[in-house]
Amino acid sequence: MNIEDYRDYSIAKKEVTEHFPFDDDVLVFKVCNKMFALASLLKWEKGEAFINLKCNPEYAQELRAEFESIKPG
Repeated sequence: MNIEDYRDYSIAKKEVTEHFPFDDDVLVFKVCNKMFALASLLKWEKGEAFINLKCNPEYAQELRAEFESIKPG
């Protein structure tokens, strides 16, 4: 997946909007004006792609225990 695919997938969701509230690098997606995902465009360009997603804290711990590629935000 590249950054354009990630953006297209995210923005296609119902009531999702995109923003750059911090700077020109951090792309943020919101639903009903609440942030649910963000990514650094510069990191994607450097091949260091990551996505931060909101998640229930207990479920996030379960996911991190199961998948080593999932890191805390």
